[in-house]
Amino acid sequence: MKAFKIPEATIVRLSVYSRFLEQADKRGIITISSGEIAEGVGVSPAQVRKDLAYFGEFGTRGVGYNVKDLLHHTLKILGLGGEWPVIVVGAGNLGTALVSYRGFRERGFSICGLFDNDLTKIGKKVGDLEVLGLEKMDEVIAQNNVKIGILAIPAKVAQDMADQMINAGIKAILNFAPKVINASEDIEIRNTDLSVTLEILTFNLGLQRQ
Repeated sequence: MKAFKIPEATIVRLSVYSRFLEQADKRGIITISSGEIAEGVGVSPAQVRKDLAYFGEFGTRGVGYNVKDLLHHTLKILGLGGEWPVIVVGAGNLGTALVSYRGFRERGFSICGLFDNDLTKIGKKVGDLEVLGLEKMDEVIAQNNVKIGILAIPAKVAQDMADQMINAGIKAILNFAPKVINASEDIEIRNTDLSVTLEILTFNLGLQRQ
């Protein structure tokens, strides 16, 4: 199996499947069909089977999938099941909201550092975390073996902060700044511009009016 041959849309759907399976498991459901998964997440049964087939054979024809077993496999494929330490740079409204989001911890992402260069924010508490100055970032990354960083800062400083994170050992960055981050091919970058996402929504709404 080579990850680069798997469509990104499949990985996105796999994440959705895993959440659906978690809920099914909590409800005490033992086995589930591709049709039931499809109905629960809004895709076709054929799409569910195709997505799962990239990673192996998990179900039994005529019986379906064991919920716990399939959940285990989807989490393993997604690299979950353990704990991923994460840092956030930017203690503004977005950064503090991300730190406070319980969904991260539920999926195994543990935010262990929140950083800013604003002296009025440094030293304040956000949940269980104290906002630290940027000079502490390298130390926290090294101590916690952090590989994932989140940027929630203005565009003008995003590249410099990304470079500092990468030099300190970060291998993957979720960037909320409205600027594309440049990095070597071995660094995973996900640029997430919330304005662009909203503009996609308004574009699609415009199509519906035509």
